[in-house]
Amino acid sequence: PRPHNPHVPFRKTLSLQRHQNHLSHHRLHLQSFFPNPCSTTSTDLETISDGFDEGGSNQAPSTKVYLQTFCSVGSNSLATLIKKLVDTGDRPVLVYDGFSRWALDVAKQFGIPSAVFFTQSCAVNNVYYHVSKAILQLPLLPEVNVSLPELPLLQVSELPSFISDYEPQSAWFDVIVKQFENVDGADWVVFNIFYELEEVVDWMSSFWNVMTIGPTIPSMYLDKRLDDDKDYGMNLFNPETDACRSWLNGKPNGSVVYVSFGSLALPEANQMQELALALKGSDCNFLWVVRETTEMAKLPTHFIEETKEKGLVVTWCNQLEVLSHDLICCFLTHCGLNSVLEALSLGVLMLEMLFWTDQITNAKLVEDVWGIGITGRRNQNDLATKETIERCLNELVNGEKGKEIKMNTIKWKNLAKKAVE
Repeated sequence: PRPHNPHVPFRKTLSLQRHQNHLSHHRLHLQSFFPNPCSTTSTDLETISDGFDEGGSNQAPSTKVYLQTFCSVGSNSLATLIKKLVDTGDRPVLVYDGFSRWALDVAKQFGIPSAVFFTQSCAVNNVYYHVSKAILQLPLLPEVNVSLPELPLLQVSELPSFISDYEPQSAWFDVIVKQFENVDGADWVVFNIFYELEEVVDWMSSFWNVMTIGPTIPSMYLDKRLDDDKDYGMNLFNPETDACRSWLNGKPNGSVVYVSFGSLALPEANQMQELALALKGSDCNFLWVVRETTEMAKLPTHFIEETKEKGLVVTWCNQLEVLSHDLICCFLTHCGLNSVLEALSLGVLMLEMLFWTDQITNAKLVEDVWGIGITGRRNQNDLATKETIERCLNELVNGEKGKEIKMNTIKWKNLAKKAVE
């Protein structure tokens, strides 16, 4: 798995508390995401091998082979790194991503403390936990309602897609479910949320030593304790920062819809075209992140030229910088947890267009539990139509529902800031 944004601010917070930090990434990821590793912070950046140092998962013949190789090679590589630290007099504590459950076995080998860091919500992990323990048995019938501790009643369609669209042979399903096989052996279980956000924390704390450390976004957008901490110190792609700043300059407050589906979601061409038509016909300006290799060719012909007076299309941007502008009226998002926490922390309303995995359950929380967004629901052809998107945008920007949601965003923004003070 690629490094998750929350790992980096978490590391910066440890730096503030005067801990010696060593942040480990795959060798390929270090080259791609940290082009100047010596300039990021005082933290030492180290590498471990996933067995495919030249091309990562793209080099492997299959996902299954990649994950098996990463487990075996990564375990040995991590053990070598920990031994080096121990031999130099360090007393390391291992913080590892929940998807890399094998890392805990390495920590036990050296007798060092360990913390599993879950980068998905407690609600989502609650679902996966019950599947892993065979309490929630798959496959589920579509008409079944799912009742789990401290969660609202969930329809099957509101569960993470790995559960609702059950494929037992999926290599990623295996990783997701098995992350709970040995989690009881970790000294701490860490979540990238804050306590008030999810009541299920209390239930999880009855059998794990739970810590909530979120929202792990750069300090200058929340508590401002870390000088000049305005970004994550890494980028998956090259952001078009100057173009965004120039275009946004002078736009009226509350006039711009920001659109981004993150780094992994793959909207179909017909969905891209429905969205393009909705943005073109709306009363709002728009800033749309359209990834070069996977999305750009799906735009309608001449769309960029025809909308240049009201819109800007870029291949990547500094999302936090954009969301922090008062001129953003709403965020049209895929509802990945990083994006949700950024919008929540900055008080931005959300229009959700969902694709897969945890996004579906995140959207349930955003709309029905936290009340900070609405979902652009798909029709029987699995398409959020132009008319649906336009109606949702109008409801958020001009409707009574939008006013209610705005009040909720202010509440959660204040709670997010309080959580890190």
